Amino acid sequence: MIPLSIVVARARNGVIGRNGDLPWRLRSDLKRFKQITMGKPCIMGRKTWDSLPLRPLPGRLNLVLTRDSSFEAAGAVACESFFEAVEIAAEQAEEEGAEEICVIGGAALFELALPRAKRLYITEVDAEPEGEVLFPAFDESAWIEAASEQHEAGEADDHGFAFRLLERR
Repeated sequence: MIPLSIVVARARNGVIGRNGDLPWRLRSDLKRFKQITMGKPCIMGRKTWDSLPLRPLPGRLNLVLTRDSSFEAAGAVACESFFEAVEIAAEQAEEEGAEEICVIGGAALFELALPRAKRLYITEVDAEPEGEVLFPAFDESAWIEAASEQHEAGEADDHGFAFRLLERR
């Protein structure tokens, strides 16, 4: 089975979203996101889809999870269940030789994916912004930190951050 990976940026207080958008601008993180997800199926919720500045994400199969059976997303595959999205993503990953399926948000989808995820790509944002969308709490002792890189805020970054890679024990 093709492993599930979660790709997320979260603030120190767990915030990942505010008013349908990211509560920061981190060009460095967006570049990393593209590197991680390129060529891999990406599963997202409808609100995450709606928040994308460019739809669909180019070079990736975009799978949008929605409860609305009439929802259509140009350039993406709409799915009504997480199981359906994972099944389609796995078939596509196998056909194209992708080594993982990326779950990219939002919070409800992260909650569904966390028990099955084998890898977490987390950008830890050095900030505590206000926001109503939080990354779900999880037991970090079930994970091994395989890599961590601290970064100062770059020219197009609102905050400093750390890139972390966690692998399930």
